[in-house]
Order: sequence, then C-alpha cells, then structure tokens
Amino acid sequence: MADAEPGDAHQPRPSPFPMPPPGSMGPPPEYAALRRSCPVVQVTTPFGAPAWYVTRYDDVRELLADGRFVRPTINDWPLDADAAARGPGLVTMMELEGPRHAALRQALAEPFSVRATRQRRPALRATADRLLEPITADGPPGDLVTGFFEPFPLLVMCELVGIPYEERASFLAAADAALGALVTLEEGREATHQLRSYMTSLLERHRRAPGGTILSSLVEASDHGTVDEESVLAFGLSMLVAGYRAITMFLANAVLTLLTEPDRYGRLLDDRALLPTAVDELLRFLPVQNGVVVLQARQDVTVHGRTIRAGEAVLPVLAAANRDERAFPEADRLVLGRQANPHLAFGRGPHNCIGVHLARAQLSVGLEALLDHFPRLRLTEQSPTWEDDSPIRSPLTLPVTW
Repeated sequence: MADAEPGDAHQPRPSPFPMPPPGSMGPPPEYAALRRSCPVVQVTTPFGAPAWYVTRYDDVRELLADGRFVRPTINDWPLDADAAARGPGLVTMMELEGPRHAALRQALAEPFSVRATRQRRPALRATADRLLEPITADGPPGDLVTGFFEPFPLLVMCELVGIPYEERASFLAAADAALGALVTLEEGREATHQLRSYMTSLLERHRRAPGGTILSSLVEASDHGTVDEESVLAFGLSMLVAGYRAITMFLANAVLTLLTEPDRYGRLLDDRALLPTAVDELLRFLPVQNGVVVLQARQDVTVHGRTIRAGEAVLPVLAAANRDERAFPEADRLVLGRQANPHLAFGRGPHNCIGVHLARAQLSVGLEALLDHFPRLRLTEQSPTWEDDSPIRSPLTLPVTW
C-alpha cells in the first residue's frame, strides 16, 4: 500500500456515502475530490454501518488482490447479535477461499474460456435478434430496458448455466434483494434462504436428469469428488445474484451514454471494428461499480495513514478507480478508441470475474445487434426513469425511437 500521507494520522467521523446525482447513473461528484485529497475515508453505508471507501486506482488495484482481506457474506458483515440465528449465509464464488475456490475455478475454466465464448457468439446473436425482432415489428417508440436489456443477459445465463428461464419468478426478486444489500441489508439477508432453497432443489433436479449445462457438469464433478457440493451451490448462487444483472445495467447505461451524444452511436455504426475497444472503454467509463465490492480485514492494515482494524470493511470503489487521471489520460472523457485500458471493471486477483470473456461478448453482441436493427436509434423527449435510492444505477426505462 501507499505510504502514510501528512495530516492523515487521525480518523474522523464517517462521511456520508457518495451517491450519484438524482436522475442519473453518476458518477458521484465526490470522486475527484476524494482521489485528490482523501483517497481513504470512512463513510457510513446506506444501511448505517461504517466502511472504508478507497478511490485511487493503485490502491484499489492492490486491495483487490491483497490476501490480508476476505470477502464477507451479507450475513457475516456487519456483525450483530442475530448473526448466529440467521443460519447459512449467501456464499457465492466471491466469498469462497483457498483450495475449494481454486478447484471450482478449475472446473469452470473451459466453459468460460475464450474458445468456448467464441463458439457461443452465434447463439448470443440469435438470442439478441429474437428479442429485438418484435420490438422492430411493433414500431417506435419502445422501451429497450424491458424489451431487451433485461431479458437478453438473463436468457443467456439461464441457457448456459442450466437455470430454467420460465422459473425466473422464483428467484429474480430475491436475487435483486441480495444484490441490493448495500441499501436493503435485511431484505437481502432474508432472501438468502429463498435463494439457497431454490438452488439446492435445482441441483438435485440436475442430478436426477443431467443435461448439457454447466450445473449438470458441476453436479457430476461433485459426485466424483472433484469439487464439493457447497462450492457447486456457491456457483449457482453467484449466477442468480450476479450472472446477468450487471450486463443489464452496463447495456442500459452504455446505450444511454452513446445516444446522449449521437455522434458516438454513429461512429460505431460506421466502424464496427471499433466495437471491442469501445466495449472496454464503456466498461471503464460507466460508473456501475460504485462500492459493490466489500472486503473485510483479517488484520490491522494501514493505507495512506489510515488504520483499518481487523474486522472492519473496505469498499474498493472500482468506478472511482476507473476514473483516476493517474491511470487514464482524460479519465472523465469517453474515448471509444482508447488503446491502453487497464480498467478494473472485472476485478483482479483470485476473485476476478470468471465470466469476463462472456460478459464482453454479450456487451459486444448486444450493441452490434442494436446497431443492425436500429441504425437510426435515438432518445425520445421522455426522460428515462431511475431508482435514486441505489448507489448502483442504470435507467429503469429507456424510451427510444428510430
């Protein structure tokens, strides 16, 4: 970590949690000032618990791979008197550690590889076309969130992993509650039981009637002792909680950003070869990861003169790090052709996103399908709607015409 900075020896009262301006995706206006003069500051999370908020690129990058921190479940942090009574927490791949985590990632290496993702691209495009064709047929105006951004990544995840899309009502609300635990902690904790129950039942169905999906393969690996049952459950829970929602948010924010300055959309329309670099630049630029990674210190750690005590939580803010001018020239400007782009949208270290290749493919295929179906896509005069209570935002509706 960086050396202590002058004047940072004391630890002030927690600051308010940085939030995006109402009616926008953000980023919060405090990012630049925090990076400049207070890169490690204690804040009060939306549900009232204190946590250390870290905003500089180098610090965030190092924290993500620092073995002195673990990722707590939403039942383990913040601790309270009812912790023991809640039972098993929502353990996903992000909270697994050591040999169990390594064995699970090894079992998943092939289905999430570059090669497997490349082979899957035609199927991704077919799914995108299937969703966009009725929107085209109905004619303008339309809402891309409900018609495309929400169902597209969910369908992709369900078909690949082996989660019945037609059962989405059984898990969507609970998954969103767990994902939104930074705001609705108690609702998120209550949802863990529902999600564990659903996934446990689904794994048993895969055991009785296996198919060509990732869950079926993992159940078989578990029966042969390659991975343990709880690790398979952790993967399934990861897919329910985070296997699709981030793609929905990135797609919605990306299209809104591109259409806000129409020449951006037009540039991609004219130069499809620009899509891969444009996707990575959008991943860097869009402030979706505003404090959703939670780390817990195993021991006392000093960062910029701030002492993070054992048991305290740290939020390495990926969205703030990705706007750090020390790492990215013109960091607050969207540069679709940016070449050197070591953004942290997919994390780093042992827990970097295992679906990184699939995520990039979904974003690229989704945008390319929109360009093909709607070359004259533009925003309407009706403003998008937002959920302003959440620190992690994308439009709930995106009215467009073409």
